[in-house]
Amino acid sequence: MALSPRLEMRQGQQLVLTPQLQQAIKLLQLSNMELNQFVEEELERNPLLERDDRPEPADLASEREAADLLTAAKTSLDEASSESWLDLSQPHGDAATVLDTAPENVDPDASRAEMDPSLGAAGWTGLQQHMGNGSGGDEEANLEAYASNDISLKDHLVEQLSVAVTDSAERLIGNYLIDMVEEAGYLSIDIPVLADKLGCSEALIEQVLGVLQTFDPPGVCARGLAECLALQLKDRNRYDPQIALLLENLQLLAEHNLPRLKKAVGVDMDELTEMIAEIRQLSPKPGLQFGTVEMQPVIPDVSVRSASDQSWIVELNSDTLPRVLVNRSYYTRVTKSAHNGKDKEYIVDCLQTANWLVKSLDQRARTILRVAEEIVRQQDAFLTLGVRHLRPLNLRTVADAIKMHESTVSRVTSNKYMATPRGIFELKFFFTSSIASAGEGEAHSSESVRHRIKELIDAESASAVLSDDTIVERLASQGIEIARRTVAKYREAMRIPSSVQRRREKMMTSRVARSA
Repeated sequence: MALSPRLEMRQGQQLVLTPQLQQAIKLLQLSNMELNQFVEEELERNPLLERDDRPEPADLASEREAADLLTAAKTSLDEASSESWLDLSQPHGDAATVLDTAPENVDPDASRAEMDPSLGAAGWTGLQQHMGNGSGGDEEANLEAYASNDISLKDHLVEQLSVAVTDSAERLIGNYLIDMVEEAGYLSIDIPVLADKLGCSEALIEQVLGVLQTFDPPGVCARGLAECLALQLKDRNRYDPQIALLLENLQLLAEHNLPRLKKAVGVDMDELTEMIAEIRQLSPKPGLQFGTVEMQPVIPDVSVRSASDQSWIVELNSDTLPRVLVNRSYYTRVTKSAHNGKDKEYIVDCLQTANWLVKSLDQRARTILRVAEEIVRQQDAFLTLGVRHLRPLNLRTVADAIKMHESTVSRVTSNKYMATPRGIFELKFFFTSSIASAGEGEAHSSESVRHRIKELIDAESASAVLSDDTIVERLASQGIEIARRTVAKYREAMRIPSSVQRRREKMMTSRVARSA
């Protein structure tokens, strides 16, 4: 049988993502800030697009309520940042949650354990569980002084370097090291690698580093927490062999293993308690007194407020949404002056692109609002009663309720935030897995179960620290069926130590309180 080419016609269906549809999908998953940037680029590229600067009518009462809502949300976040850095009366946490108490911050010192071989990863996490901002005082912030203080930690160190070091080579090394100082005042360097890079001896770098470590603030340019605390104690003339041994065994302090720590240091319990109290007065992050890197505030895309009839009003944050118009009069004028087909084709393409962008922006706003309204409807109990009443929720439930695809809901909830009377939350926060009820009741949200576990641990006394098995029994009595390993997983996710470590902590707290 001979093979020969031939033509055939076949009918079929195929889904094709047009450039316009791809753009609409892209706009849907952008945050408001990213969307503004995208629109700015389109305004520069498309001559038929212009910004809509017309004033939008607004209800002044609604604006005041929205402003009060955002203020209340910010206050609820700020109240969490007043802990002292080694306040043993507070629950255990890790460096990420207590060193920087603002939510969703990434601990810049997470790799410090690698720099200090004497302190393992577990020890570093435990020791810094109570560290706050390292300010060393309870004075309220002076906003005017903060705004007028433009000097940075780097500038402060460079000024001291110009006075303390006169040799040009040493000053060059000093400036190089200062450039590597982190925001908190720590210095992460590999001296052999740096010596090879700068073409100098390791001894010279050690010498310059020693000079930098005498600069103000005390503890700056330390290569680890132990060295930072030692530098501050030397500045106070309080560094002795016993406290040096204590700093060498910081991991035991982190674990609240006072018997082993007392044996390692070679002092009695009263003297050990006094040494711990003295360490508590030091700053774990001396560089932060010169201010921190400016953080980008979270701008909510949606706001939720209570109505007079006990319902909820869901509104888009229109202040952050870009508004654009299609200049049709300019299109008419330009079309008349176009002399060839290429120019006309370009103008028509610009008009289509502009029309589609305006339509896409409107569709995006409507979609976000529909998803937000359904989330509020599903999580009404959380907004009214608190986190213990957060319902299990998944993307499919919301998608089915508003007749949209699950992937569309997923895109809408990415990088979007909602301001509620209980704070500002990412939309994905409201989607939690379910945990079965011990009886015939409704399932429980995993987030609400975490909250209950934390409540149980916060309420425990020094004489009755709850084990994971006991927590399982307590939750079962509340109608929550959960395994012990799940309790341990949730507890570790919340940076809460084991019952053994908590018992040691409470014992240390009582001893420090008695000695104070």
